[in-house]
This record gives sequence, C-alpha cells and structure tokens, in this order.
Amino acid sequence: MEAQGSMGRGVVMLLVVLMALSCAVGMPVSRQRVEVRKQLKRLNKPAVKSIKSADGDIIDCVHISHQPAFDHPFLKNHTIQLRPNFHPEGLFGENKVPSSSTKEKSKPISQLWHLNGRCPGNTIPIRRTKRDDILRASSVKRYGRKKHQTVPRPSSVEPELINQNGHQHAITYVEGGKYYGTKATMNVWQPKIQRLNEFSLSQLWVLGGTFGEDLNSIEAGWQVSPDLYGDNNTRLFTYWTSDAYQATGCYNLLCSGFIQINTEIAMGASIFPVSSYGDSQYDISILVWKDPTAGNWWMQFGNDYVLGYWPSFLFTNLADSASMIEWGGEVVNSEPNGEHTTTEMGSGHFPEEGFGMASYFRNIQVVDESNNLRVPKGIGTFTEQSHCYNVQHGKSDDWGNFFYYGGPGRNPKCP
Repeated sequence: MEAQGSMGRGVVMLLVVLMALSCAVGMPVSRQRVEVRKQLKRLNKPAVKSIKSADGDIIDCVHISHQPAFDHPFLKNHTIQLRPNFHPEGLFGENKVPSSSTKEKSKPISQLWHLNGRCPGNTIPIRRTKRDDILRASSVKRYGRKKHQTVPRPSSVEPELINQNGHQHAITYVEGGKYYGTKATMNVWQPKIQRLNEFSLSQLWVLGGTFGEDLNSIEAGWQVSPDLYGDNNTRLFTYWTSDAYQATGCYNLLCSGFIQINTEIAMGASIFPVSSYGDSQYDISILVWKDPTAGNWWMQFGNDYVLGYWPSFLFTNLADSASMIEWGGEVVNSEPNGEHTTTEMGSGHFPEEGFGMASYFRNIQVVDESNNLRVPKGIGTFTEQSHCYNVQHGKSDDWGNFFYYGGPGRNPKCP
C-alpha cells in the first residue's frame, strides 16, 4: 500500500509540474505535449549512426538526403549541389599570425564530439534536439529563432533607441557597395553569461535590404547561449532570415533552408579548445560567398570544410548581392535589477588590452563582383555604449584589416 501511495504522490507531482509548464507557455498540457513531440520528430531525423559527445550532446549522422532542409516544399525535388562551381580567389593571409613570439601563434581548433567518433560518408552530423531544448524557448513555434530587430544599425541609431530591445554590439562594417560575400578569422572564447535568457556571440553578417521588415541576413560565427543549448559551451552557429527575423529562418539546421554537404562539422556543436587569457589563442575562419552561376550562398569553415549552402530562392534582397557586411560581437543586456548585465562580450576584456587578452577579428575581407576577395573600403565602427563594450580597428602586414572588440559589461563606467 505504501508503494502505491508513493506512486500516487509521484503521479500527482508530475501533473503539477506539467500544469506549471503549460501555464508558463500559455498552452494546455496535452496540446503542448503534442506540439513538442511533433517538433522533435521533425528535427531529429533517423540516424545511420549516433555519437555521444563529452559535453552531453548526441550527434546523429543523418543521410544527406534526409536532412531538415528537404522538408521545404521548394526542395522536394532538389538536386544537391555537392561542391560550389567557383571558389573566391585571392585568399589572403590564411596562415599568417604575429610572429614575434611563440605565444602569439593561433592554434588549430576542432569540435568536442570528434573525440568520440566521426560520421560515415553520405551522412551529415546533426546535433540532436532534446525535449528540454524546446521547453526553454518562449514557445514551441519560436524555438531556434531570433527575436525581431537584432541586427546593429550603425548608420541610423538614435540615443533613445540604445538597448531598446536589449541587444548591444561592438562591430566594424562596410556599406553602400555590392558585396558577394566575406571572409574573416576570429579567436574563440567562452564569455560568462549572467542570466539564462542572455547570450554572447561573435559573428559576421551578410545583409541585404532595409532594416525594416524586408531585411535579408546570413550570419555565422560562435556563440554561448544557455537558453538555446542548455549550457555555457562555445558553439559554432549559423543563422538566416529573409524577413527581419519575423517568420523565416533559424539557427543552424533547426528549420528547412540551409543544405549541408559536409560530414565533419556539426552546426551548433561545441568548439574545442577555446582561447585563454594571456595564454594560447584559438582561431576559426569563416567564409561566406555567392556562387556566381547557381546563385546559392555558400559557407566554408576553416581551410578544409565547405559546409553547404543557402539556396538562392530563400532570399529576396540577397538574390543579387549584399548591401552591407558587418563583423563583431553581440550580447543581450536584460538589465537585471535595473543594472547593466555582467554578460561578457568576446574575452570579457576591452580592445586596448591587445593580443592574448582581447578578442579579435583579423584578415577581414569582402568578395567583389568578380568573385575575388578584396580589402574592404570605408570601414566604420559602431557600439551603443563604449564603456560597456568597445571596438578598435587597425591594419598590419600580418593581419590585414583587423579589430579588437569586446568588454565586461557592467563596470564602474557602465553601471
């Protein structure tokens, strides 16, 4: 009888928890369960092989033709493009780093799940979505999506708009030309996040259209996002939208869109190792460019990994070219207790501390109409509150155009 009583109490407790969850998301328990189950089934495709990562992730090796991209009605009969028709020419400074001391050398980087295995041919690695991942989102429908208006607007920011949506930036940018892609190398850190609903990321933006409802954006870099991933690990990510984050696009492979062809790199998986203050620095390089013939937007990670492409039909204002490129950092400042967040950007240190202490982008380039990588002209810098997070641009023979950026958030000058 006592065992039955314990079991009964357990069932009651479970119901209480489920009711609380349904109240939190404003949805009846039974309906929420169905929605979550449908989402998990849609995202977690049948795996040829599964690999358990040391950070708790499960990486599913999914046949390349069964990936989430092909849920899109326009891709039902799509022939996968297994390689780009053209690669940008004039790759600059790929292996150049400051050479004054052995400490000032960037080192190779990998993903944590590689320690426990690799995916076989004709498959792609996909980070498995868990039930808890979806339940952390503001709604089942919004899982894997950014909020509206999260792109920095360097040429039109008004003082009263600062932190209106809680996002702050420290970036460099170019605008006004026709851009067919960009390449940059950035060092990787693990910034501290104050609250679960905040994040810190470093990325490049390829932008087309206005900053209203027609903004097209392709984004890639690294991020720490407890809300999205359930931990504080530094992870590789991509994002896209064709309507300013309203209804289209998502992170990584969490909706149909990006077509992955690479067997080695998993979107959303942990990057390992990361840079240490005053010690070893670890870099990643990202290249995004438009195939001049097929019109698809491609992404490459490092020297060796062409990851895949965004089909051209996903976009309107990026159908031809981009009108702005941005590089840099972004955080969410939720202003807990009316104070600026202590969520760090980059290394959590200001640009003036320099190599080994501050975060950086180096060898930043743009792709021109002839599919050549070029030095960007007319580079500007932007940050909403320089006492919280700042950016400093420079130029050198080793690093081409580069900048240091970041900061600690709340400090005596940033209350």
